[in-house]
Parts: sequence; C-alpha cells; structure tokens
Amino acid sequence: MTPRLLLAAAVVGTVGFVGSGSAAPGSTACRPTPSQGAGPFQSSRAEAPRRSRIGRGHVLTGLVLRYPGCARVSGVIVELWQESPNGRYDRRGHASVITSRTGTFRFEGPVPPSDFGRPHIHVHVSGGEYEDVVTTYVLGRGERRGRITIVLVSGV
Repeated sequence: MTPRLLLAAAVVGTVGFVGSGSAAPGSTACRPTPSQGAGPFQSSRAEAPRRSRIGRGHVLTGLVLRYPGCARVSGVIVELWQESPNGRYDRRGHASVITSRTGTFRFEGPVPPSDFGRPHIHVHVSGGEYEDVVTTYVLGRGERRGRITIVLVSGV
C-alpha cells in the first residue's frame, strides 16, 4: 500500500473513532481518548506558533477533561495541524492554544484540503501530569463548525 493510501485509510478509519472519548463533565461514561500515534507531529520538531486563528472558514471548539471523574483540565497545550493549501504540513497550518480555566479551547482556520479523503485536523494535547494524546478531527461534508472532547489520563 502506498504511503498516500495508507494515510487515507487511517484518516477514513478515524471518522467513527473521533470523539469516542467524549463525555459530559460529571458523566459516568467518561472514557480516555485513545491516542492515534504521532501524525505529522513526528516529522517536525518545529514548535507550533501560539495562535488561535490561521485563517477563516472553519471553527473547531474543544473541551479537555481528565479521567477519572471528567473534571475540566486548564492550562494544557492543544497543538493543531492541518494541511496548508499546497497540501503540505507547514507553518501556515500549524498552531497551538492553551486551554482556558474551564478546559475549553477555540481554533479557527480555513477548511482543510481533502487530499487524503476527508478534510481533517490533527490534534495533539500535552501538559503537566497527563499522558500526551494525538487524535484526528474529521470534518463533516460542508461543516463550518466542529466540536471535540478529549479525555486525558494522568501519567503520574
């Protein structure tokens, strides 16, 4: 299988997978978000610029919780990376934000290109006492707003 087909299969396979760790705060159904490997983050040591907007067209909001208990997690870094218009993972599609006091974040950018199947945004959450999580948010057809919940597990 070519690298392009392999990545396309991985992205398409995440469609039903993304959000599987989501739960409302206080919910007994809170499950850790499984990490999907390093994505494009493994090929670059470049630090993501701290910015919440790289363009206009799609807004992704998120909530970061901890397992167990589903308490909101503030002050962790959420790194986001999507393909640039040229189909590459470069600085133009790279950003990071820090979760608010209520564990939320907001990221705005252009609708990512769909070179590998469906448009998607790679998300890497790290910080403090928690294990890193890398997941992929896959946009629905025509989607302009999306939401993701990520549940972290303590690494201590």
